[in-house]
Amino acid sequence: MPTSISKDYTLKDVVPCATRPRPVPQRVSASDHRLYLNREMSWLDFNWRVLHQARDGRVPVLERARYLSITASNLDEFFRKRVGGLKRQAAAGVQRLSPDGRTPEEQLRIAREAVAVMSDMLCETWERDVRPALRSADVFVRAYDELDAEQQKEADDWFEEHIFPVLTPLAVDPGHPFPFISNLSLSLAVVLRHPGRSTEHFARLKVPSTRGRFLPLSDGISFLPVEDLIRHNIGSLFRGMDVVGTYAFRITRNADIEREEEEADDLISMISDELRERRFAPIVRLEVENSMPGDVCNLLMRELGLQDDDLYRVDGALDLTGTSYLANLHRPGHQFDVWSPITPARLLHEGETGDRLNMFEIIKRGDLLVHHPYESFSASVLRFLEEAADDPDVVAIKQTLYRTSDESPIVKALVRAADRGKQVAVLIEVKARFDEKNNIEWGQKLEQAGVHVTYGLVGLKTHSKTTLVVREEPAGLQTYCHIGTGNYNPTTARLYTDCGLFTSARDIGADVINLFHYLTGYAPQQRYKRLVVAPRDMRETFIRLIREEVRTQKEHGNGRIVAKMNALDDLDIIQELYKASAAGVQIDLVVRGHCRLRPGLKRYSENIRVISILGRFLEHSRIYAFHNNGNPRVFIGSADWQRRNLEDRVEVVLEIDIPAIRSRLLRTLEFALEDAASAWELQPDGRYLLRVPPDEDAPIYGLQQLLMDRAEQRMQEADAPWDV
Repeated sequence: MPTSISKDYTLKDVVPCATRPRPVPQRVSASDHRLYLNREMSWLDFNWRVLHQARDGRVPVLERARYLSITASNLDEFFRKRVGGLKRQAAAGVQRLSPDGRTPEEQLRIAREAVAVMSDMLCETWERDVRPALRSADVFVRAYDELDAEQQKEADDWFEEHIFPVLTPLAVDPGHPFPFISNLSLSLAVVLRHPGRSTEHFARLKVPSTRGRFLPLSDGISFLPVEDLIRHNIGSLFRGMDVVGTYAFRITRNADIEREEEEADDLISMISDELRERRFAPIVRLEVENSMPGDVCNLLMRELGLQDDDLYRVDGALDLTGTSYLANLHRPGHQFDVWSPITPARLLHEGETGDRLNMFEIIKRGDLLVHHPYESFSASVLRFLEEAADDPDVVAIKQTLYRTSDESPIVKALVRAADRGKQVAVLIEVKARFDEKNNIEWGQKLEQAGVHVTYGLVGLKTHSKTTLVVREEPAGLQTYCHIGTGNYNPTTARLYTDCGLFTSARDIGADVINLFHYLTGYAPQQRYKRLVVAPRDMRETFIRLIREEVRTQKEHGNGRIVAKMNALDDLDIIQELYKASAAGVQIDLVVRGHCRLRPGLKRYSENIRVISILGRFLEHSRIYAFHNNGNPRVFIGSADWQRRNLEDRVEVVLEIDIPAIRSRLLRTLEFALEDAASAWELQPDGRYLLRVPPDEDAPIYGLQQLLMDRAEQRMQEADAPWDV
């Protein structure tokens, strides 16, 4: 089992804390609200850590622009999902307190205060840090007035040819009702005056997004915000009127729409209706540029049905999600070096005839663990599915799809398999938030190819990452399975860190068969030997494992838990961890995102440490390790220790029984705990402090750089052993 961190480092307080929790008295019950951090504030604290990457001068400047875009996008999602949900609760009169003791109204208040600070810092980071720094990469984001006469003419010509024809100014008057404003679209509020009658008028103009946020000029280094170009040509749209002012604004709509699924006869029809309803969902935020006059703000709020606390004045550019365009420019030396995932050595081995072994021969020789993006998704998971589709001995393929990519090669392989007469069954989760429309379209395409498609379970999201291949072999039918921590998405597999296990173990295969019978048919009391499945038995299993460590601590003094996940908010799990800490069990948690648990509280959690690791990749793998008196039990799978994962989703975790694979996962956890460069330590008061290495030349991303280095080393070793 991993031990506590021993490397030298210092702690640096580099981001504010969204809110401070209340002090904890000497003795309180396990459910006392002072023992928990607020979920919304913890989420905002995570976004502060993302924003820090944009402010960190050690990060290549174009990547800083990317982190700025991610921060802005995360903030949009926070409003759509979290603020939207709180507003619905407040409107319904819900008074139930959150675990940290706050009503929905109180949480809305502190969220708005925290968001206002973050929004200001976001704009300041762009204007004072990132935008000036981009010049070192020959990227000059210029206002229209900063262009010379020749550049202005070039921009104006572009406007006339490419933008003017698609603009649709919409007047607002008794004959023209206020137009529908689409979610997250950038708009211009135009105030006009009739020169003859001296009457004022209002129009709305949507900024087109099809060609991107920035217009590249012919010099190759200058970029002009599109709304600025439109603003300076606005008069051509309103000939005969005087333009008094033009002000940018943007709205965010609630995405937290719930339905009683049990009342829906057709789940697909219900979800499609929900997508249409989401388009017209209540507005939860109005962003306006700071120069917008009060009467224009009042008009917008009145027409949109908003209150004063829904208004956010922005002292700078709106919609900084568009800076991702700049991050993708070709500027060698100002971006992260391109990372090419390696192919695990076992997948390169040849048979006695000199031909490359197929995936089934490789897996049958022993279980195989792959770790993305250090190891190739295409050369492992995608190859597995493509070979299964083409192999004449494969009779069936079954898979869960939560999210996949555009033009998905996964879907193409499944379609090809169905075309070749194999039985193909796919469970597509149509409730994967923000991917519903895409998933419905994939499901329809698969159905047209003859694939058996199931669209989730009523009342549950299917979040498990499982694939089953059944093959006819001389000894009879043989199963081959892949069980992972991440989605079957080749695009995100290059950006997210995830683990996956390939196995031909018959007991696991039998469990996965039973799992798909549960997912596609009626088997709510299905039994499993190796898989741990939520919501049936996952929470109870983890609680039992935690309690076993308490017994180990009492009997042997070596209770130890190390767990890596994306978020932690399940109260039952947290309370068991508090009890384990009080009993002396040493607990290390690697939690990337929000965390309700307060570590380091005397008598409650003084033996619990929590870190969050941020890097060039998104930490996404879930690994759980229990010391078990020197015989570690290690699990990987799709579930975090969140209430929704344990109660509202079909999740799968698997215990790893191959010693070499188990040791590799334990080493990965150890490397995470020893990260002295990109790990943030959660303090009892809710602050996160960044570990800073004493060596100024040390890599800025400890764990991930180490794993990339180790992957390259394995690739370069001529006599690379079979790598598990």
